[in-house]
Amino acid sequence: MAHIVIIGAGIGGMPMAFEMKELARSEDRVTVISESSKFHFVPSNPWVAVDWRKRKDIEMEIEPTLKRKGIALIAQSAQRVHPERNQVELLDGTVVDYDYLVIATGPKLAFDEIPGMGPDGYSQSICHVSHAEKAKLNWDRFTDDPGPIVVGAVQGASCFGPAYEYAMIMDTDLRRRKIRDKVPMTYVTSEPYIGHLGLGGVGDSKGLLESAMRDRHIKWICNAKTTKIEDGQMFVTEHDDNGQPKKEHVLPFKHSMMLPAFKGVDAVFGIEGLTNPRGFITIDDHQRNPKFTNIFSVGVCGDPACGSDPHSGGDAQNGFHDRVDGHGHGAQHS
Repeated sequence: MAHIVIIGAGIGGMPMAFEMKELARSEDRVTVISESSKFHFVPSNPWVAVDWRKRKDIEMEIEPTLKRKGIALIAQSAQRVHPERNQVELLDGTVVDYDYLVIATGPKLAFDEIPGMGPDGYSQSICHVSHAEKAKLNWDRFTDDPGPIVVGAVQGASCFGPAYEYAMIMDTDLRRRKIRDKVPMTYVTSEPYIGHLGLGGVGDSKGLLESAMRDRHIKWICNAKTTKIEDGQMFVTEHDDNGQPKKEHVLPFKHSMMLPAFKGVDAVFGIEGLTNPRGFITIDDHQRNPKFTNIFSVGVCGDPACGSDPHSGGDAQNGFHDRVDGHGHGAQHS
């Protein structure tokens, strides 16, 4: 009998739990460890931030669904993974033994790496539904007294799509309210060009997104390094194609949302042989860690640096029977 443990119950962890249960033998056990008893659909967070959806619309209790599938749930944070002992230490100090471990935690949001950033600072976030709810309150105040918007992604961000989506959603909402003409909007990103997406572009994403943003009168600054955020203003250094500082910007805003840099979660950060220096799980083309071969990773918490093809999309299921850093040339993370 094998015990398959999955840390994380998000868009990566939940499907992985279902698939592992389906592929496992009848005598095998599948357990999900999650810091929350609820699942929320992260891609809908931007809608919550402008009150197009409520939290209840994108959130559900996960235990009933897992129970129906014969999957156990431990609704508690994983404090530390101990790969040499095949154990996960929980927040209360108890341990869970595993034969196979799938890490699907998502990233730790590194708001602290830029002074003044994040929901506890001067910018908003849509990375978590709780952040989106707070952003909605800010949005309500903003639409009563509109002004400039700054939106985008800082150096070290690994997922750029939500920033583009949120910019378009805000534009649409402002037009519906008939106040778009009162809101100058600037898109700030560490990408080397619009539509790069941390992937070197996808099809004609550059041309399509540039056209969409021009049509919506959204200005942009690429190759940008955000250095600090203060109340009502953001400090940004624009770089040239060689990575040299090109221009300093001080951008005023009344509403701002910047996607943060990502790093590995505390439960795995700094474990030699398991993670890279930023704390992402090092994995091969089959999403398996090369040192601890019974540990796998799915989603943005994995770094496929040791695989021969970082875009091959290998799978943890096959292992059981590029991460892209997103920096522009000049907007290097420090």
